[in-house]
Amino acid sequence: MRKTLLPVLLILTTLFVSCDDAATSTATVEPTTEVAAVEEPTATDTATAVPTSTNTAVPATNTPTTEPATSTPTDEPTETPTSTATSTNPDPTSVNPNPTSVEPNPTSVEPNPTAASTPSGPPPPAPPASPGGVEAPTDYNYPANTDVVGWENRIRVPAGFSVKYYGRVDGQPTSIAFSPVDGQLYIAVQAGTIYKMDSGGGISTYAGGYTVPTGIAFRPGTNDLYVSSRVVEANVGGEAQVSIVNRGQLIGGLPCCYTFFHAANGIAFGPDGFGYVGVGARADHGEILDGPNAGQQDELHPLEAAILRFNPDTGEVSVYATGFRNPYDIAWDGFGQLWATDNTPDFDPPERLHRVVPGANHGYPYYDCDVCFSPPPDVTVIPPLGLFTPSSSPTGVAVYDGSQFPGYNNVIFVTLWSAFVGAQKVMHIGAGGSSAPVNFATGFAAPIDVVTGPDGSLYVADWATGIIFQISYTG
Repeated sequence: MRKTLLPVLLILTTLFVSCDDAATSTATVEPTTEVAAVEEPTATDTATAVPTSTNTAVPATNTPTTEPATSTPTDEPTETPTSTATSTNPDPTSVNPNPTSVEPNPTSVEPNPTAASTPSGPPPPAPPASPGGVEAPTDYNYPANTDVVGWENRIRVPAGFSVKYYGRVDGQPTSIAFSPVDGQLYIAVQAGTIYKMDSGGGISTYAGGYTVPTGIAFRPGTNDLYVSSRVVEANVGGEAQVSIVNRGQLIGGLPCCYTFFHAANGIAFGPDGFGYVGVGARADHGEILDGPNAGQQDELHPLEAAILRFNPDTGEVSVYATGFRNPYDIAWDGFGQLWATDNTPDFDPPERLHRVVPGANHGYPYYDCDVCFSPPPDVTVIPPLGLFTPSSSPTGVAVYDGSQFPGYNNVIFVTLWSAFVGAQKVMHIGAGGSSAPVNFATGFAAPIDVVTGPDGSLYVADWATGIIFQISYTG
């Protein structure tokens, strides 16, 4: 997400004013059950809070910063890029890897630096999306976080669809997933807790102790919840992991953490039964970050800027595809095709949606800018399939696999997280990438993830407010 906007964003931050509505901005219902046994100590929240004209947190960039102790979950995060990325873990024992877990096998890593496209090649990328579809609200008068009617009236969806305020968690959601066993919605929040929400919006605590969990996914047919999170929170030399709730670390040593939300991110299980996880890059465009050679091209870590394939039992990992600066989320469609959202470099080219080509390079670290690096002659870069407005921060991606929405089978939904113009919404792309992105739902504060529910409705998590929205087809 972004770093070089720091001077401008610091100035913009001073323009916000506080106008807290104590009568309406109450906290969410406290968890009703105890935290499940997880041998990891509790992490602290890392979002920054800055008051605005409402109690709704609205990010203006993809890199929120460390939250002051006096903030509340409904305060607004600053537009300043994160200081978290340069911090170190104050407690080196705060993550307790499972000593019996299987670490990545170095010989199984198979990056393909000379990968070319498939014989036919992917279609050219769609142009940056014009809004189209559903119009977005023109005001920033967000309702209080607990104003159910206000939010249901604010979110705009196509004719024939309706929006329900499904529930709310206390904290900033980062990833959501439905359990195939109990049918409940599980919600990871930035502060390190994973909640579950029943069909009535009731909240209970499922697990805790993670450091910025940014991806959760259930292994199909089981209640085994896989979680991506940080281990060492450092800009240079950081570390991320994939673990299983109540079983400990499965994969350690993953590269981390150039800036906020650049780590091991979205997890998805493929039709082959293997797990897949997107891992962000350690720099903006492949440069050395500090020292006498700062700015020169760095040697890539074999597991960075990639989508990894892993054995869900042993943790053995290999590289599935490379060239993703920050693949925040990934999703499989009904054709056996993997899709990935990607946040582009600081010089602000359009944001990306990739149709992932196994073994190929999808861009990183090769970009077109004054300080960027050109690909070697033997490397073919696969262009993105879809483009979004610069700085819009595509995060969650889901492929519709329900039966409720008529004509939406395999349609791709993407959340645009930031508060820059052209974001704060959910867009949809035709099945297989057959059309450019079009607005589907607008009016959010900071939508960060989207999933299809067991009932066929679409569920959207809003990072800024903690609200989960349910979008249903009513005819």
